Amino acid sequence: MCRNIRTLHNFEPPASEDEIEAAALQYVRKISGSTKPSQTNAAAFEQAVEAVTAASRELLASLVTTAPSKDREVEAAKARERAAKRYAA
Repeated sequence: MCRNIRTLHNFEPPASEDEIEAAALQYVRKISGSTKPSQTNAAAFEQAVEAVTAASRELLASLVTTAPSKDREVEAAKARERAAKRYAA
C-alpha cells in the first residue's frame, strides 16, 4: 500500500471529507501510475477519485468497533518515532 494513504477509521474526531478525498486521490494516483493525468484521461481520473471517495465514505460510516478511538496527535508521535528509528544514521 502507498505510504501516503493513512488509516482513517476509529479516530476522534472522525475523518474529514478532505482526508477521505485525499486518500482516494492517492489511491487513484497509485493504481493509475500517474500523479497528473493527460487531458484525455482527466475525466476518467476524476470520476475514479469521486467513486473511491464515495466508497471510502460509505465504508467508514459502516465500520463498527468496540476499541477506544485513537488520538491523531498520539498516532502522529508514534509514526515520527518509528521514522526516526528507521532513518537513524
